[in-house]
Amino acid sequence: MPLLDGDFVITRVFDAPRDLVWKAFTESARLARWWGPKGFTVFSCKLDLRPGGLFHYGMRAPDGGEMWGKFVYREIFATGRLVFVASFSDAQGGTTRHPGSASWPLEVLNTVTFSGQGNRTSLTLRGSPVNAADDERRIFGAGRDGMRREFTGTWDQLAAYLELARRSEPR
Repeated sequence: MPLLDGDFVITRVFDAPRDLVWKAFTESARLARWWGPKGFTVFSCKLDLRPGGLFHYGMRAPDGGEMWGKFVYREIFATGRLVFVASFSDAQGGTTRHPGSASWPLEVLNTVTFSGQGNRTSLTLRGSPVNAADDERRIFGAGRDGMRREFTGTWDQLAAYLELARRSEPR
């Protein structure tokens, strides 16, 4: 897929088989262990993994503040790809604006691809604003460095979770 103006793309290789990385993204108990910016903890996690289904979660920041988010799944290709629209949310699951930026796009289409390489998995996330105004697209594009930092922290948490899971799961 060609890089579109405004797309955000981040790739990382994890030392875990693709089926385990897939489970980390598609099972609520696993997602709750690692999802979110570094230092945040998930305190609410509901997952309905199907096209049209929802992942709705609440996170607590290190300072005690709460933030909610959700994914609405569009496509699910087992162990290969997830496509979903991500947005900030309220506790009831309604779509809300970014808590720190009223100009941030209301919705972002994300495609996550999983590519297995033996006991390693390459994960690529590609995100782009959905139905966004020009100023929202500019804000999104200008936010790439911040998104890279945030997702690097999230992927660090995923890597730590995968290391623990690999050690504790039966072979």
